[in-house]
Amino acid sequence: MEMSARAVGIVAEYNPFHNGHAWQIRAVRERCPHAAIVAVMSGSFTQRGEAALLDKWQRAGLAVRGGVDLVLELPFVFACRSAQDFARGALRLFGALGIVDAFAFGAECDDLPLLKRASEAVSSPQVQAILHAHMQDGNAYARALAEALEEAARIPRALLRAPNNILAVEYLRACAAFSLPLAPILIARHGAPHGTIAIRNAADGSAGAMASGSAIRHAVRAAQPDWAAVQAAVPAPVYTVLRESTPNCIADEERLFCPLLASLIPARAKSLRAVLGMGEGLENRLLKVARKADSLDGLVSQTVTSRYPASRIRRLIPHLLLGVQARQAAEMDAIGPRYARVLAFSEAGRALLHRAKRRSAIPLITKTSAALTTKTRRGGRLSALQEMLALDTEATELRALCVRDARARQEENDFLRAPRFVVRSECAGRMKG
Repeated sequence: MEMSARAVGIVAEYNPFHNGHAWQIRAVRERCPHAAIVAVMSGSFTQRGEAALLDKWQRAGLAVRGGVDLVLELPFVFACRSAQDFARGALRLFGALGIVDAFAFGAECDDLPLLKRASEAVSSPQVQAILHAHMQDGNAYARALAEALEEAARIPRALLRAPNNILAVEYLRACAAFSLPLAPILIARHGAPHGTIAIRNAADGSAGAMASGSAIRHAVRAAQPDWAAVQAAVPAPVYTVLRESTPNCIADEERLFCPLLASLIPARAKSLRAVLGMGEGLENRLLKVARKADSLDGLVSQTVTSRYPASRIRRLIPHLLLGVQARQAAEMDAIGPRYARVLAFSEAGRALLHRAKRRSAIPLITKTSAALTTKTRRGGRLSALQEMLALDTEATELRALCVRDARARQEENDFLRAPRFVVRSECAGRMKG
C-alpha cells in the first residue's frame, strides 16, 4: 500500500552497504514512490562498538549511490550505545529535522501490531518490575526483557532474540516517548539472518545474492578474502571500494589492543566506574582479564558473562579510550542530538538540505570547523553542541588508528573532510568530493 510521505527516514550503519540494504531502499520506494530518503548513519563506530569497516564518508557516499538521498551522522554518543539509546538518538534527530514524516525499519517479524504491543508493554510497571528482578539475578538486559515481556504481557520471548526486532521495538518506543510525528513503515527483513558469517550460504555466486553485514565483514577481513562471494553480495561500487581498500585501509580493531592496555595499566577500579557502560563490578573483571589477555578478541571473550554480553564489552573499548563518562552521556541523552552532521547527499538531497535549513530545530553542519576547531576542542569551555561534536571527531581519530595506511589515517579528519556530493544517472554514478 502506498503512503504519501514526503521524506522517509532510515536508521542505518551500512557496514558495508550491501544487497539487503539496496532491497530495503527499493521496498521503501515502492511504498512511498514520491518520498525522498534520509538516512541517519552511525559514524566511526557502530552500535555494537566495532570500528566501521570503511570510513563514514565512504560508507555515506556508497549509500547515496545505492539510492539514499541524504546521509547524516548519528552522533557518537548515541551511535555507540545500547539499542534503546541508539534508537532514541536517531529518531529524535529525525524529529528535530522537521522534514521527515515517516521512518522505515527492517525486522525479522513482519507483524507491526505485535511489535507495537511489545513496545507499549516494555514501559508498563509489571514488565519493569520483572525486568529488574531478572537483571538482579545476573541476566543481561536483552534476555531479562524478553523473559519479562513473556511473563507479564504474553509476548513470545523469541521475538526479542532477533536483533532487528529489538531495534524495531526501541524505534517504536522512542517515537511514543518523544511524541514524534513519524509514521512507522515496517519492511520485513529479507535475506540472510543478522550475524550470519557463512557468506557462501547466503551469497552463492549469483548476482544480487543476500548476505549479512557480519558475513561480508568476516569475508573481507579473512587472510584470503572470498571475493567472488563478496562481489555477489554487494552493489558493484561497494565491491570496487572494498577491493581497493583491503587490507591497508580496512579497520583492524586489534590495533586498539595496545592503546587499551596502556590506558588500563595505571587505572584503578574506582576511576573506571565513571566510564559509560561500566559498573556492576565489570571494572574489576576487566582489570583482571587485561592482565592475561593477549589480543582484543581474547580480552572481550574472556570478559563476557551472562551479565556482561559481548556487545557491552565491545562498546566499552571506545568509551574507555575516549574517556566517555556516564554522567556526560546522561546529560547528552537529556537534550538529544544538538546538530545534523551532513556526510553525503544527491541532487535530491541538496533540495532536502535547503528545506531542512528552513525547518530544522537544530543546525545543519557541513563544515566542522564552523562549529568546532582543534584549538577550541583542546581547551576552553565547550557548549553542549561542541562537546557532542568533539566526541565525534575524537571517535574518527580513534578509528583511524585501526587503519594501517598512514595516508588514509591522515585523510580521516573531520576538520578537513567535506560532505560528498554524489551525481546519479541511469547508467552509472559519478562521485564528487
